[in-house]
Amino acid sequence: MKELKRQFEIFLQHQNISETVIPYLVFLVLLIIAALLLFVSVFVTKKILHNAVGRLFRKTRGKWDDLLIKHYLFSALGYLVSVIVLKSAVPILFEDFPATLTFIGKLLDVYLVFVVVRVLIVFLKATEEYLSESQLFIEKPIASYFQLVRIILYVIAAILGMSIIINKSPLYLLGAFGAMTAVILLIFKDTILGLVASIQISANDMVRIGDWVEMPKYNADGDVTAINLNTVKVSNWDKTITTIPTYYFITESFKNWRGMQMSGGRRIKRTIQVSIDSIQFVNPEMRDRFKKIDLIKDYIIKRQAEIEQHNKDNEVNTDVLINGRRMTNVGVFRTYIEKYLQNHPRIHRDMTMIVRQQEPGQHGLPIEIYCFTNTIKWAEYENIQSDIFDHIVAAISYFNLTVFQSPTGKDFKSLGAVN
Repeated sequence: MKELKRQFEIFLQHQNISETVIPYLVFLVLLIIAALLLFVSVFVTKKILHNAVGRLFRKTRGKWDDLLIKHYLFSALGYLVSVIVLKSAVPILFEDFPATLTFIGKLLDVYLVFVVVRVLIVFLKATEEYLSESQLFIEKPIASYFQLVRIILYVIAAILGMSIIINKSPLYLLGAFGAMTAVILLIFKDTILGLVASIQISANDMVRIGDWVEMPKYNADGDVTAINLNTVKVSNWDKTITTIPTYYFITESFKNWRGMQMSGGRRIKRTIQVSIDSIQFVNPEMRDRFKKIDLIKDYIIKRQAEIEQHNKDNEVNTDVLINGRRMTNVGVFRTYIEKYLQNHPRIHRDMTMIVRQQEPGQHGLPIEIYCFTNTIKWAEYENIQSDIFDHIVAAISYFNLTVFQSPTGKDFKSLGAVN
């Protein structure tokens, strides 16, 4: 290009063009030639790399090289070629403009720094995606660490760029930044807190990608889809997205349902309120009727034999029901629920199963059913729970019991009609 410039200057001089105009015309023509050369070199570089090297990458079994293509490695390398072309052309283009040449040279050096950083970022993004799909790291917040590395690279690039422009050592700028520590800490407060939180979350295995978490304070209830340096994204069940600062998972309370998902069972914990005025001792007529219920037939026979033997041994006057030991309809009902749950095909056999009586209150006697389904799927769990309580509510009348229900307007109307 230097020879081309010289020949073109000679040509313009033979055309009787003013000496003051010739440098500008030469600059304009060479600038156009350099721009065309730059475009062609970058375009050809991308094409050659994409067609030749890209084809080779796709034939390999490894996935990491494919990810390099996905994150535009060849485009980044094309910009690197553009720096090489510009570094060769600029000294010739601005040979007649020394002051401008110095400034443009500095800009090119800064440009080179950021192009190199871009190439490194491509490798980092490819590595991040590759590791995030690995079984060893699939549940770890590695995105946070790669984000931190990228931030460090950008900061280094900015420091190097500023040091090139002001013609000072990077150590000089670092010293200046040291004096601004308080301001820097304030600017990067969220990043620093996010980094510390990410390390604690990873070290203590508090949250993983794919976990179902619940944080009512921020209306978050769904699966964790991403754990980044500054934020955790939660895809809620209503298809909305909640973004929560990472450090809130250290400072705030939240519920992680991973234990339930790993156990293979989901808890049912619900009560049915029995009207206290319907509770009574079991008389012979009721006992005969209960013996016809398959699930508790053997229990009724065995229990009645134990009671009769106890009353006989203690010479209890059984003419009055309150004397001695007796079965109650609510006790038999609890046993029926236990037997029903034990024989239910969707109840987990190896997990806690309790049917217990709680403290009576203004709404009757609570009978709590506490057990686990053998599935963790939400829809199936709700169906199983609904089926169980459909049956219990329908069966309670067979035990001469009623479910407590607050009186409604219809009840008061009926009472008024009777009066």
